[in-house]
Amino acid sequence: MPTASPEGPAAPDPALGEPSLDEQIAAYQREYGDLDPQVEKVVSALGRLNRRMNVAYGRQVATLGISNAEWEVLKSLVLAGAPYRMGPGELAKRLGLTPAAMTHRIDRMASEGLVTRDRDENNRVRVIVELTDEGRTKWLEAMRMATDFEEDLLQDLSAEDRGMLGELLIRVLRRVEHAQPDAGGRLTDLD
Repeated sequence: MPTASPEGPAAPDPALGEPSLDEQIAAYQREYGDLDPQVEKVVSALGRLNRRMNVAYGRQVATLGISNAEWEVLKSLVLAGAPYRMGPGELAKRLGLTPAAMTHRIDRMASEGLVTRDRDENNRVRVIVELTDEGRTKWLEAMRMATDFEEDLLQDLSAEDRGMLGELLIRVLRRVEHAQPDAGGRLTDLD
C-alpha cells in the first residue's frame, strides 16, 4: 500500500509500479499541454482511491467466504427492505448485469445458502430471489468490517472536513450522473 500523509500525496507503490500522483500529472502535462493539473489531481486521486478501496473491501468479504459480486447482490436485497426480495431482472438492472450473468450469480449464491430462489406465489411465472438468514449474517458482518475500515480511512479528517468532502463528492457525482445517466452499470459482466 502506498504511504500517505495528510500533508502530501501518496508515494509511489513499488509493488504496483505506479508513479506518484505528482509524477503522473507531470508526465501527462509533458505529453498533453492543455491539462489542468488541479482537475487531474482530483480525478486521478479519486480513481486510485476507488481502486484501492475496492481491493480492501474485496479482501474483507473474502474472509467471510463471499465475493464482491455476491456482496453486491446481498446489498441490493437489503436495500430493497424487508422481506429482502427482488426479481432477478430487477437485480440485474440494479447491478448493471445481463440476465445470464445475474442467473449465474444467483445460482452460485443459492448453492451457498445466501439467497433462495422461488416462484412468486401470486404469479407462478415470476421468480423471486430472497435473502436468507445466512446471507443477512454475512451482510451484517461485512458492514461491521467496512465501518471499521472507513472510520480508519477518514481518521485524519475532522467532522467538518468529512461533511465538506461528502458534499463536494456528491456535487461531482451529480454532474457525472447528469452527463452520463446510463453509466450506473458496467460495460461488461465481471463474472
